[in-house]
Amino acid sequence: MDEDTRYEAVRSRDARFDGEFFFAVRTTGIYCRPSCPAVTPKRQNVCFYATAAAAQGSGFRACRRCRPDAVPGSAAWNVRADVVGRAMRLIGDGVVDREGVGGLADRLGYSARQVQRQLTAEVGAGPVALARAQRAHTARILLQTTGLPITQIAFAAGFASVRQFNDTIRAVYASTPSELRAAAPRTGPAARRAATPAAGVPLRLAYRGPYQATAVFDLLTAEAVPGVESVSGPRGRRTYRRTLRLPYGTGIVAVDERPRGGRGREASAESSGAGAGGVWSDGRPGGWLDARLHLTDLRDLTTAVGRLRRLFDLDADPYAVDERLGADTRLGPLVAARPGLRSPGSADPDELAVRALVGKEEAERLVLRYGKALDAPCGTLTHLFPEAAVLAEAEPDGPLGALTAALADGALRLDPGADRDAAQEFLLTLPGMDSATVTAIRTRALGDPDTAPPGAGLPDSWRPWRSYAVQHLRVAGQL
Repeated sequence: MDEDTRYEAVRSRDARFDGEFFFAVRTTGIYCRPSCPAVTPKRQNVCFYATAAAAQGSGFRACRRCRPDAVPGSAAWNVRADVVGRAMRLIGDGVVDREGVGGLADRLGYSARQVQRQLTAEVGAGPVALARAQRAHTARILLQTTGLPITQIAFAAGFASVRQFNDTIRAVYASTPSELRAAAPRTGPAARRAATPAAGVPLRLAYRGPYQATAVFDLLTAEAVPGVESVSGPRGRRTYRRTLRLPYGTGIVAVDERPRGGRGREASAESSGAGAGGVWSDGRPGGWLDARLHLTDLRDLTTAVGRLRRLFDLDADPYAVDERLGADTRLGPLVAARPGLRSPGSADPDELAVRALVGKEEAERLVLRYGKALDAPCGTLTHLFPEAAVLAEAEPDGPLGALTAALADGALRLDPGADRDAAQEFLLTLPGMDSATVTAIRTRALGDPDTAPPGAGLPDSWRPWRSYAVQHLRVAGQL
C-alpha cells in the first residue's frame, strides 16, 4: 500500500488494516490504529508506520481511545519466511527479553548488527524497540487487570528497573503507571475478580475480520489429550483449557469459544473494541475470544499470549485469504459458507510434533507415564506434556526416540523463528517420518499458511493460503 491508499483506509476507518500499519498525527503527537473513531486528521498532518514500536520511537504516544497497542498482530510476519518475519515471530515470543539481541541473532544465524539493520529498514524499529513496545503492552495488561503492586508488575513485564518501567509507560501512554491503572473500569463482579491475582489474568484475544470459532473448537475437541487438555460445555459455548510449559514456569489457560465484543472502554488486554457477537457497532466484523491465564511466574505472560494467538490463528488476515480462495470455482461456495475460517497452530511446537508422529492414544500414554504432574491440578488438568529430553532418555529407540533426541539437542528447531524449509528437510530424514506427518508439523507447529497434503494436487492459484484451503476442504468433508 502507498501512503495515499493508507490514508483512504484511515478516512474510511477500515478495521481490516488494524495491526497492518499505524498512523500518527503530527499536530497531536498521538498514533492510532486505522479504524480509530476520532475525527480524521488532515492528510498533511499524518505519517504512517509499520509497527507501534516505530511510532513510539518517533516520539508519538498511544491513542487512549482506540488502543493501538491492542490490535491483532500483522499477518505478514506469519506468512514471511525470511529473517525479518522469523525475527518478528521470535520477538513476539519474548526471546529478546530472555536472551537479548545477541540471543535473537544467534537463533536467526545472523549477526546482531545485521538483524538490527534489516528490522530497522523494514519495520522502522530495531529488536530492542520492538521488545520495549511489547513490554509496555504487557505492563498495561497487568496494571489494568490485576491488583499486583506496581513494582512487581515492572519486573513481571520484563523491565530491568522500575525507573525504566516508569519512563516507558509515560512515553508510550502519556500517563504514570498509577494513572493508567486508575483509568481502567473497576465496576461489576468480573472487574472485582480481575483485581485478585489468584483469579488469574483475564484477557481479550483480539482478531480481525470474521472468525469461525466452531471449526477451531471442533478440532481442539477431537484432538484433546486428557491430563493436558480439556473441552467442556455445549457446542457453541465451549471452554478449552490446557496446561502450558513456559520459559519461567507453568500455566493453565481457559479460552471461551463464543466470540465477543463490546462498546466502551476496554477493561482487559488485547481488546479489539468490537460490538456484540464479534461485530463492530457500525457493522464491521471483528472481536475477541475471552481467556484467563493462571501463571506461576507473571514474566511468562507475553510468551503465553503469543502462543495462544498462534494456536487460535488470531493474527491471520481473513480478508486476504477469503479474497484469494473465494475467487476459485471449487472453494468459492465453501468460503462463502465459512468466511474467516482459520488454520490453527500449536501452543507448544515440540509437543505438536510428537503428537503428530505418535497419535492421540499414544500421546495420552506418554503424558501419564512421563508427563510432569502439576503441583496443583485443576479439574482434569493434571500434567504438563513431557519434555523432548525426558522422552528421548526414557524411550530412545524408534521414530519417537529419533525425533525427541533431535528436538532435545537442538538439531531440529520448531520455535517461532525456525527456518521452515530447513526443518522440513531435517524431519524427512528421520525414521518413521512420512510426508503427511511432516506436512502436519509444518502447518501446525511451524504455522506455515501455505502447505498442502502430499499428492493433494492443490493449484498454485491458492497460494500463499493453501493451509486455509485445506481447512475448508476438511471441514466440508471433501478431503
